[in-house]
Amino acid sequence: AVTYSREGIAAHAKNLASRVKGNLEASLVGLGVDVVEGRGILTGNPHEVKDGTTGKIYTAKDIILAPGSVPFVPPGVTVDEKTVYTSDGALELNSVPEWVAIIGSGYIGLEFSDVYTALGSEVTFIEAMDNIMPTFDKEIAKLAERLLIRDRAIDYRTGVFASEVTPGIPGVKPVTIKMIDAKTKEHVETLEVDAAMVATGRVPNTNDMGLEDRGIETNRGFVAVNEKMQVLTKAEDGEVIPNVYCIGDANGKMMLAHAASAQGISAIENIAGREHEVNHDAIPAACFTHPEIAMVGPTEEQCIERAEKEGWTLGKSQGNFRANSKALAEGEGNGIAKVLFNKDTGKVVAVHIIGIHAADLIQECSNAVAAGTTVQELSMMVHTHPTLCEVLDEAFKGAVGMSAH
Repeated sequence: AVTYSREGIAAHAKNLASRVKGNLEASLVGLGVDVVEGRGILTGNPHEVKDGTTGKIYTAKDIILAPGSVPFVPPGVTVDEKTVYTSDGALELNSVPEWVAIIGSGYIGLEFSDVYTALGSEVTFIEAMDNIMPTFDKEIAKLAERLLIRDRAIDYRTGVFASEVTPGIPGVKPVTIKMIDAKTKEHVETLEVDAAMVATGRVPNTNDMGLEDRGIETNRGFVAVNEKMQVLTKAEDGEVIPNVYCIGDANGKMMLAHAASAQGISAIENIAGREHEVNHDAIPAACFTHPEIAMVGPTEEQCIERAEKEGWTLGKSQGNFRANSKALAEGEGNGIAKVLFNKDTGKVVAVHIIGIHAADLIQECSNAVAAGTTVQELSMMVHTHPTLCEVLDEAFKGAVGMSAH
């Protein structure tokens, strides 16, 4: 039997995070950047930032707001970070509960269900929407339900809110979760579990930043920006606040680390006088489960709407991991790669992949969306054999009627 060390896994996660953080800080110092630890607050005056800790005021020509986000805890949920915790607490892995309820079935919830079931836990998802994994492409979500949920010790409740979550005492008293119908608000069921993880998304970390003093009106905490990442006074018909930019989770455009990084680079380009806008349609995203899920561009449902609205024809082609030599050699023949393209121009609009190393495979597709490459061009590009990326080769060739399978 395979055994594992919970302490070892937790320490590895902690050490890795510390190492990455340390390396980034060292890089900043090496580049001559002054790093001040504290809470930055805007004053009512342009070009000023106050350190909330010391009260010292710093002046700068341009200011970039990048406060990030924090886990969202719905009303009625009490978090003690021992038996009821957010993703932040879950990363500590203080225990491996026998039965854990995960509230929310998006990326974060799905990734943790993958970890918990691998460590021997039973998992129950509590999802407010009618379907599990509601933000994913429907076809991919259906396949993910089969590959990531059905064969594992996972069950789920959909269309219900966890209206009240009360922490327990490990090994003594269970966590109680009262569930109500998402539409009628009537009590449906009360669960008693060993632990509950709250994975209901994240909210901007923009409180107490002095935004109001600069005339910045937030919407649910999000700071409105234009395509150049310049901060606006408000979302609807807002005016640009000169020399103030906002990147990352706090502007709500796309809550992903690499999107924040791209926005940061874009803001700097604009500050330096080289106009730049991030194409968010070309930013890939991934869910690190086994197998992985990755995507770039809208879901098929959104593509159908977009094609109808903009007056073009949507094309669809698919590659299968079960027809791929490398995937079969790895014993990982489950999964598909779905390419959605504009039939009139041949340009790739979106790609959705579920399968081994999907997160690495999506980059080729992201580049194609960014560069406006057509399926005709992609179908003639040679892919190494035997590699997983031949799944995409099959999909691109299928898009132009050159399918070999």
